[in-house]
Amino acid sequence: MRSALASKATGFPIAKIAALLAVGYTLDELRNDITQTTPSCFEPALDYVVVKVPRFTFEKFPKADSTLGTQMKSVGEAMAIGTNFKQAMQKALRSLETGFGGFGACAKCEKFKEYDDETLAKEVARPSAERIFVLHEALRRKWGVEKLYDITRIDRYFLRHLEELALFEDEILSAGSLENLAKDLPLFRQAKELGYSDIQIGYLFHKTPEEVMAVRKQIGLIPSYYSVDTCAGEFEAITPYYYSCYAENSEPVREIPGHGHKKRIMVLGGGPNRIGQGIEFDYCCCHAAFTLRREGYEVIMVNSNPETVSTDYDTSDKLYFEPLTLEDVMGIYEREKCAGVIVQFGGQTPLNLAMRLKKAGANVVGTSPEDIDLAEDRDFFKQLVDKVGIKQAESGIAHNVEEALAIVEKIGYPVLVRPSFVLGGRGMVIVYKEKYLRKFVEEAAAIGEGKPILIDRFLEDATELDVDCISDGKHTVVGAIMEHVEPAGIHSGDSASVIPPMTLSKEIQEKVRQYAKEFAKELHVCGLMNMQLAVKDGELYMIEVNPRASRTVPFVSKSIGVPLASYASRCMLGETLEQIGFTEEVHVPYVSVKEAVFPFVKFPGVDITLSPEMKSTGEVMSLDRDRGLAYLKSQLASGNKVPSQGNIFVSLKDEDKQKAVPLIRQLVNLGYELYATRGTSTMLYNEGIKTRAVFRISRGRPNLLDLIHDKEVQWIVNTTETGAEAMVDEIQMRSKAVVSGIPITTTIAALTSTVEGLMDKHDFGRFEVCSLQEYHRHVKK
Repeated sequence: MRSALASKATGFPIAKIAALLAVGYTLDELRNDITQTTPSCFEPALDYVVVKVPRFTFEKFPKADSTLGTQMKSVGEAMAIGTNFKQAMQKALRSLETGFGGFGACAKCEKFKEYDDETLAKEVARPSAERIFVLHEALRRKWGVEKLYDITRIDRYFLRHLEELALFEDEILSAGSLENLAKDLPLFRQAKELGYSDIQIGYLFHKTPEEVMAVRKQIGLIPSYYSVDTCAGEFEAITPYYYSCYAENSEPVREIPGHGHKKRIMVLGGGPNRIGQGIEFDYCCCHAAFTLRREGYEVIMVNSNPETVSTDYDTSDKLYFEPLTLEDVMGIYEREKCAGVIVQFGGQTPLNLAMRLKKAGANVVGTSPEDIDLAEDRDFFKQLVDKVGIKQAESGIAHNVEEALAIVEKIGYPVLVRPSFVLGGRGMVIVYKEKYLRKFVEEAAAIGEGKPILIDRFLEDATELDVDCISDGKHTVVGAIMEHVEPAGIHSGDSASVIPPMTLSKEIQEKVRQYAKEFAKELHVCGLMNMQLAVKDGELYMIEVNPRASRTVPFVSKSIGVPLASYASRCMLGETLEQIGFTEEVHVPYVSVKEAVFPFVKFPGVDITLSPEMKSTGEVMSLDRDRGLAYLKSQLASGNKVPSQGNIFVSLKDEDKQKAVPLIRQLVNLGYELYATRGTSTMLYNEGIKTRAVFRISRGRPNLLDLIHDKEVQWIVNTTETGAEAMVDEIQMRSKAVVSGIPITTTIAALTSTVEGLMDKHDFGRFEVCSLQEYHRHVKK
C-alpha cells in the first residue's frame, strides 16, 4: 500500500520499475514514464506537497475502541496535492467525505465547541479519527503550540501550520460578508491558496457552496492546474497527471496529439475506500475508462484515492487527483470543456453530486439524475411497484420519532429502519420493540441529515436476491440473478451470494427477469441497474431498485465472462445492446460464490453478528462445477477455514434446533466430535447424537472460553439468541473465536452450504482447480 501511495505522490511507478528490475533490467536502461526522456535512476523531485489521510469507519462498530495505536484500523485513505502544506491538508480532509469541508469552519465542527476544557484536553491527548478537528477547536481557543505539543507530541512544524489556519478564519470573517470578500480579491485569493473550500467560506458567511462558487467565478478567481512531473518542472511531462491550486498562472489545457476531434468524457471515481464503497466501484470506473478510450473518446478521470487503479496515470487520457466535491469537479469539467460526466460507476459519492452537477451546467450521461433520485423517492417507488404489479412489504416514511411510531402502529413489528441516500446499510437496523425504535430513529435522523427515514415491515425467514442488469434505454438484459446464502436481514454486501440461484423455481426466476425489464423501462435506465428482492412463501417482494452500478458488478462480470461496466459505458453514449452484441442472459454451467471478508480482528470485543448494516471490507470469489465445493472454497478464501476434522462446538437458538439435526448428524458421520451447551446437547441426545455438554459462559465452567483456551475446539457453530444474557455470552464467544482464528458459522443457511461442501469434498477427495478462462470456455454465448 505504501508503495502505491509513493507512486501516486511522485508519479514514479515503483511496482512497475521493481518488476522490470526483477527480470534483469537496470535503472539506467529504463525510461521515466512521465517525461519519456529521462532515465529512472533519478530520485523524483517534487515542487508540491502531498498529504495522505486515513479513512476510518468506527460508526460501523460503535462499541469498538476508537483510540488509534500500533494496530491499523483504517479501511481506506485519501490523498491530496497542493502547492503548500495548508492547501494540501485542507484538500485531503475534504477528500475523506466525512462531512468536513476542510480543517474546521464547517457544521460538523460545532459539536467540539460544546466540550469543556477538561474534555477538550482529554480528546486532544487521545489519538483518534477526529483528533485533527479537536485540535482545531483547541487552536480556536488560543491554546498555544507549546501547550499542544506537550499534550500531543505532534511536531511543532505541523502545529504552527494548523494554528495559522485556525486563526486565519478571523481574517476571512473580517470581510463581514461574502460580497465584501469578493471586493477584497487579495484576501479571497489568500483564503483559496490556504485551501479554504467553497464549503468552508460558505459556512462562515451563511451561504451555500454554489453561491460562493458563483461569486468566485464572477471575479475571475478560478483554480490553476499543474502537472505531476517527477522532476520539479526541469523537464516537460508527457503524461497528463494534474492537481489544482490557486496561483497567478496555470498550465494550459493539454491537447493530446491526434485527439483534436475527440469528445471529452469525465468519469468520477469513488473517493477513499470505506465499508460500503470500495474497489468494486473502481473496477467499474476503470472499465469505463478503458472502453471509452477504445471507442474514440478522451477520458478525464477524477478521484482522490491512491489505492486504486483509476488513479494510475495511464488508465485514462488525463488524471486529476482531486476531491470529489462540486467545487473541484466543476472546475475540471469547465477547464476541459467536457461533453459529459459519468456518475453511475463511483458509488454513492458521485450519485450524491449528480443533481448539483446538472444544475451547475454539467451534462450527466446515462440514467438522468432525476430518475436516480426518483428511485429513492418512496412515494413514487410505491406507485411504481403497484404499477409493475409486484408485492412490497408495508412501509412508511418518517422524519421523526412520532411519525415512525405512527407507521409501526399501522404495519406492526418487526420493522427495518434505514436512512435514505446511503450506501453500505449505514444506520440500518431491524427493530422489534418501541424503546429501540425511538433510539434508532433518532440515530437514523442524524445520519440522514434531514433526509427521510424509511420504515419497512421486515420479512422474516425470507430468501434475498440481488439482480444486476444492463439497459440501453429500450432493451434490458439480466446479467445474473444472485441468491443470498444468509436469510433476509443481513446486508447484501455481507451475505454470501451464489450464481446461479440455488433454490429458486424457474417460474420465480422468469418473474424476476420480467420485473427487471419493466423497472428499467419505467426508470428510463441507460446503463446499469441493480434490484434487490425477497422470496417468502413462494411470493416475490420488491425491496429496492438502484439505477446505477452495484458492488456486485465485478462478481457478476467475472462469473459470466461479460464486461457489464464496459457495455454500460457504451450504452450511455448511444450504442444499443444489439450493436454491442449482448442481447441474451448468459447461463453458466458452473457455480460462482461471492463471500465477504470482515475486519473483526481489528476491533477486539465487537460483536461479529451480521445485520442490515454492512461491516465487510472486502470479498472473495470462488468457482466450481459443484455447488457445495464452490461454497467451501469461498470459506477457505475468506479466511473462515473450516477444518476437515476435529471438535465442533454447537450452540443453537430454539427455532434452529430441529433444522440443524440432519446437518449435525452428517458432521458426526464425517468423523467430527461435538461439544454443545446443555440445552443443545440435550436436544441432540434426544435425537440420538452424542455430545459433550458444557456450561453457557455466564452460567459456569467449563465453558466455550475454556475449550478455546485449551485448543479443544476447531470450529464453532452458533446461531444468535435473544435476551441480555445470551447476547453477552455470544459477544464474548465470537470475539474470542475471532482473536483465536477459529472459524465460526452463525446461520443455518451457511451451515447447510458448508456441510454440503464437506460431504462433496469427502466424496471427491479433493478440490478441482481451473483458471477463470477455462470455466468461461464452457459458457454458451
